[in-house]
Amino acid sequence: MPETSAAPSPSVKSLLIMSVPALLIGAASAIVLWLLDTAAGWLQGVLWTTMPGWFGATEATPWWIFTVLTLTGAMVGLIVWLVPGHGGPDSATTELAESPPPLSTLPSILLAVVIGLAGGVSLGPENPIIAVNGAIAVAAMARFSRAVPPTAVMMLATSATIGALFGTPVAAALLFTGAVAAVKGGGALWDKLYLPVAAAGAGAVTMHLLGGSSIAFHMTPIGQADGLMLLQGLLVAAVSAAAGIFAAWALPLAHRLFHGLRNPLLIGLAGGVVLGLLGVLGGPMTLFKGLEQTGELINNPDDYTAGQLALWAGVKVLALVVAAAAGFRGGRIFPAVFVGVAIGLLAHALLPGIPVSLAVACGALGIVLVATRDGWMAMFVGAALVGDPIVLPMLCIIVLPVWLIVTKAPELVVKKPAAAPTATT
Repeated sequence: MPETSAAPSPSVKSLLIMSVPALLIGAASAIVLWLLDTAAGWLQGVLWTTMPGWFGATEATPWWIFTVLTLTGAMVGLIVWLVPGHGGPDSATTELAESPPPLSTLPSILLAVVIGLAGGVSLGPENPIIAVNGAIAVAAMARFSRAVPPTAVMMLATSATIGALFGTPVAAALLFTGAVAAVKGGGALWDKLYLPVAAAGAGAVTMHLLGGSSIAFHMTPIGQADGLMLLQGLLVAAVSAAAGIFAAWALPLAHRLFHGLRNPLLIGLAGGVVLGLLGVLGGPMTLFKGLEQTGELINNPDDYTAGQLALWAGVKVLALVVAAAAGFRGGRIFPAVFVGVAIGLLAHALLPGIPVSLAVACGALGIVLVATRDGWMAMFVGAALVGDPIVLPMLCIIVLPVWLIVTKAPELVVKKPAAAPTATT
């Protein structure tokens, strides 16, 4: 058979032309995320700062934590049950990037996410906001131009949103490296990554200009690395991965248990009650998506006892499972990062000699590897959290044996039931 010539690589002109919608999608995605964060932050201030004083309570008062989370569960359940769009797809069954939902579902998705984030539910905004931005971008592109297929538009919106969420396009570039490398067509890898990185860069820069938060922190650097540190880091990452594997095993079981109640209001109410009890047990540190709380842990690593860190990590794992299983809308990466950081600081308190930055980075790496099934993302999060360049090459080695633990373990997602075969006559 004659050899087939490879498809031509994209021209400089085509990349420049397509950069325009990529940059617009990036900026628009960041603005939507910022508006979501702003609305949720305002409502959070009302629920946890203003209103407790009316009743002689604070955000740490146990009965207030229980009440707010219970009512949050009831409100989300009502949205899923009665509001047109029903809150969009069940977040427990979705990955980061899926097919965009219908535009008619977006108001209910946004409403459910804002209430959940403000009410203290242990989920981040990543899955729903990617779905929302993807749906908006696909609809807008279809209206003005059909030159870009919807799958490519969805990839740009996903990349843009990830750039905005993490404050850097690096996360999106790493996440999409494998996906774009598998796309048929000519050109080098960076020809294929060019537009996703442009969208992610625009999203990250726009989010910074709007004053959005970032996952990047700084910790005391390692200094001089040695072989013992590698073994200690591997132990921390393995323990963190085990916590993630437990959550992945428990999530489908909890999902079946809650959804056995059938009515979305009852499901949300039951989830809110359990989250309220966990919130009372763990206190304010274990509430919300976890980014601000992660910053508190990293900025004050010596202020917490080993018992506190173990309690917070355990409660947050359970809260993540319950929130995902009980119909709340949100992603699993940000609360998983909190768990990993708490495990890392716990290891620093228990293992003499392990540098705090390495412990935190390896703690984050293990559970994020389970949550995302992506080694690049896990290493990026671990390195970004501590801001220590010496940690990165160590993570590149540690991730390899940890991947062997994770690769055949359950995924942190509820698998959708396979469609029944159509009967034929």
